[in-house]
Amino acid sequence: MITRIEGGRVIDPRHIDEVKDIVIEEGKIIELKDSLHERTRSSDEESKIIDASGKIVTPGLIDMHVHLREPGHEYKETIRSGCLAAAAGGFTSICAMPNTDPVNDNRQTTEYILKKAALNSPGVRVFPVAAITKGLQGKSLCEYGELKDAGAIAFSDDGRPVMDSQVMRQAMECANEFGSIIISHSEDIGLSQNGVMNEGKLAAQMGLAGIPNVAESIMVMRDIALCELTRMSIHIVHISTRESVDAIRDAKTRGIPVTAETAPHYFTLCEDSVKDHNTNAKMNPPLRSIQDRESVLTGLADGTIDAIASDHAPHSSTEKDVEFNLAANGIIGLETSLSLGLKLVENGLITIIDLVAKMSTNPARILGLKSGLQIGNLADITIIDPDRPYEVVSNRFQSLSRNTPFDGWNLKGKAVLTMVGGNVIFEETGAL
Repeated sequence: MITRIEGGRVIDPRHIDEVKDIVIEEGKIIELKDSLHERTRSSDEESKIIDASGKIVTPGLIDMHVHLREPGHEYKETIRSGCLAAAAGGFTSICAMPNTDPVNDNRQTTEYILKKAALNSPGVRVFPVAAITKGLQGKSLCEYGELKDAGAIAFSDDGRPVMDSQVMRQAMECANEFGSIIISHSEDIGLSQNGVMNEGKLAAQMGLAGIPNVAESIMVMRDIALCELTRMSIHIVHISTRESVDAIRDAKTRGIPVTAETAPHYFTLCEDSVKDHNTNAKMNPPLRSIQDRESVLTGLADGTIDAIASDHAPHSSTEKDVEFNLAANGIIGLETSLSLGLKLVENGLITIIDLVAKMSTNPARILGLKSGLQIGNLADITIIDPDRPYEVVSNRFQSLSRNTPFDGWNLKGKAVLTMVGGNVIFEETGAL
């Protein structure tokens, strides 16, 4: 059967922003048509019609930074529940970070993740990110060739930094040899050790140990220096500070091949969100000052920050409903990321084209994935209603966990249909 997506505003930041019909057959895009009334080579009776009038049709969203928790912590999230959350959030592809139990530092674990995704995912494409070092210990490199062959898309010790600069240099060189990239968690644990929130007046008033901006930015600068030395790409995650944004901007002006992402909580919230010891706003790096948030917003607007990723980090109430000092770091984000990104568009900080680039085509470029609304490409497509209002109700999430600071927020705009390879894997009831 041929599927026709009709009348939507079709946006692919690289080549199109027009009202078009998209014609799909055997999982691929076969036509992009100007007219809503011209017939395809099959009759309308043989076509499935999706009316996207008033909606935005984009290449499938890609989340570069997701913690699926399986294997090892299935009570927080499974590959299936994480993929259901991704589909509901408009994501057709997600990158699964390696801090599972066992750590994804070997062929068997990579293959396990891919097998579980193939059997249990609603259709979301899962790309395992393997560890940089064995056991995430920051000492000995993993077998990159074996992991790449097993299906790893990139390498990261996310959740822990690689403190040894020589090890990081070797990792960059080794990843490059296998046509892959390093995804860096930039943190100096000597400076952040024992900290639980942003260092500053608020932390002092609350009697909590703080994490200074420099704990992040000093390692961002280290990673940039290694990138300049090796001339090999590096991707830096969850940017939260003014100093980091400035360093990355300067590096890009000098032609250093560094890319970066931030998460919606860093451009939406600031340290005030933890005032009432709200553990659902506790994360690492921590929510920063208003000035840092403004710098992150500027970095998104001027292109310094290439991508928006959720850093989806599910935790159960066992880890969150405890004293702030003891609570786990991280929040879930797959089902709210797009809506929070659309707030940037509504507020005039970036355009919808910029947002699609940061949540779809830029991640694809960084990861080396083929994507986009072009004839011959797989039909991985997200349809967005930018005007659809809704209340965030965490108890209705597809994710197994509920650790979000956005519960009860009223947001506008969300994914109403997610399609992978021509198959609809999520559709909002009554939205189309």
